[in-house]
Amino acid sequence: MTPAFDFVHPWVLALLPLALLPLLRRRGDTLPFAHAAWLPPQRIGRALGLSWRGLAVLALAGIIVGLAGPGRAQTQLARTGHGMEILILLDRSGSMNSAIVAQGEQAALRTQGNTKADAARELLMRFVEQRPDDRYAFVMFSTSPLRVLPFTERKQAILAGIAATGIGRGLMNTDIGRAMLAAIGEFDGRPYSGSRIIMLVSDGGAQLDAGTRKRIETGLARNRIALYWIYLRTGNSPSLHTEAPDDGSAQEIALHRFFQGLGTPYRAYEAEDASAMAAAIAAVGRQQNLPLTFMERVPRKDDSRHFFGAALVCCGLLLCCRGLQLRSWT
Repeated sequence: MTPAFDFVHPWVLALLPLALLPLLRRRGDTLPFAHAAWLPPQRIGRALGLSWRGLAVLALAGIIVGLAGPGRAQTQLARTGHGMEILILLDRSGSMNSAIVAQGEQAALRTQGNTKADAARELLMRFVEQRPDDRYAFVMFSTSPLRVLPFTERKQAILAGIAATGIGRGLMNTDIGRAMLAAIGEFDGRPYSGSRIIMLVSDGGAQLDAGTRKRIETGLARNRIALYWIYLRTGNSPSLHTEAPDDGSAQEIALHRFFQGLGTPYRAYEAEDASAMAAAIAAVGRQQNLPLTFMERVPRKDDSRHFFGAALVCCGLLLCCRGLQLRSWT
């Protein structure tokens, strides 16, 4: 759809009749002669006179139209690509500031400088750069969720949002239940146009009450969202595949079992070090690459500079005509 042409200040167009002023003859333009037939024909002079008036009219008209603010109105264009709608749900609790080391490598904590938050941030940025056709939203959480960016196709915006997570330190508590509900809420009211996932990046679990579980299950099914959990397992954290009692003593395993019981697609990836985390994010990128249709908002385009440029060219030509006219008189 072609954007409509409009004006920011249409009332300025009422001044357009002023552009006809150069066509009016001035009293000084008439020279008295005893017998006009004795004068030789001045074709060049007549041509220069007409050119002078025409350029003056165009210069004034260009300035007036430019001041009216012409342009093409904001519109939305349908885009189709191959990808998915991805909401990145990043844990920014205090535990993410600890060094990422594999199981049984606690001695390396004294020398390892790369934290789990640093590794997650670097790999998520690499993931976004490798998938340019996806649409992203970004939410981070600790005690409560924080909406960083709504869904956007602007890759630089989502990269800047991820990079900003390196500022400051998170709180010690983590509320995955509220974070999941906030992430699901980002899809509410959006038309379904392709594959959707929530990418949960966290190093901990949670005990969810029955009401929260029900709302999460209902929301995922209603919006047809797949869930991917990149579990940053370090230190003494349990494996999601460990057989544990159902008494809820291991929150990570309890959360994993709840996700497994959902009626929507769910995959979990354990990452014990930076290389394992990279492999997990790469596996997520290979899972879904379906056709994606979305509406791209195109901002208003201002075309006033073209009219001002044309007026400037006309003014320059006027100076040239004036110079030629003075030279012909001499």
